[in-house]
Amino acid sequence: MPRLASCDNTRYGISAESGIATFRDAQTGLWQDFGPKDLASPEGWLADSDLVWGWYRWRAALVRRSEPNAGHCAVAQWQQRAQVDIATQNVDDLHERAGSAVLAHVHGSLFEPYCSECGVRAELDDPDILDDILDDDILIDADQRVPPPDCPRCGGLIRPGAVWFGESLPEQEWEAAENAVRAADLVLVVGTSGVVYPFAGLPAVARSAGATVVEINPVETEVSDMADHRWRTTAAVGLPLLVAQL
Repeated sequence: MPRLASCDNTRYGISAESGIATFRDAQTGLWQDFGPKDLASPEGWLADSDLVWGWYRWRAALVRRSEPNAGHCAVAQWQQRAQVDIATQNVDDLHERAGSAVLAHVHGSLFEPYCSECGVRAELDDPDILDDILDDDILIDADQRVPPPDCPRCGGLIRPGAVWFGESLPEQEWEAAENAVRAADLVLVVGTSGVVYPFAGLPAVARSAGATVVEINPVETEVSDMADHRWRTTAAVGLPLLVAQL
């Protein structure tokens, strides 16, 4: 039962080859004057929710303009032929758009906003929320602040679905990811720097449970010593070659 753990924590993550900037890369250019906690923390949200919503709205628009790359497509093909569980740090939807079912978005998703007050998941068929998140024509300036939609249930503000600094991972997603690597025969660690915990601890969990761990990354990382095999290539190059041999 092969399981795939994918993440986009460095410039070599699987979605980077679709042109999607990682969180820190996305703070360059128009948004270089803002610190990580201005844009991705409960404190930043309380201080300026319009700024935070506008920035995530911009990120969602960039994702919607991007397409799954060969790495995403290879995983989707593999999943049609074998039991492949995908646990990802990515907050985009490129795995799904390539045709994969994702077991766990452990750092949340740009496309699963929820109420900051009552916690109820927003329905994307609500026209106000849908227009805010899925509008492909969004163009945002550096200092543009966009008021978040109101929760139709309690009137609170709808917040982005990504996990922020200082927040716990969604319990159900994390348990699913951890259980998958414990049960796996093979775990691929694709594109991660291995510095963001607890996700970075999954290769060690897999090794202790008896799985073979393979790292696909063009550079040495903090989890390289946990891998049984290390392949110095990118996801969009390596994954199609791997799946073609199966």
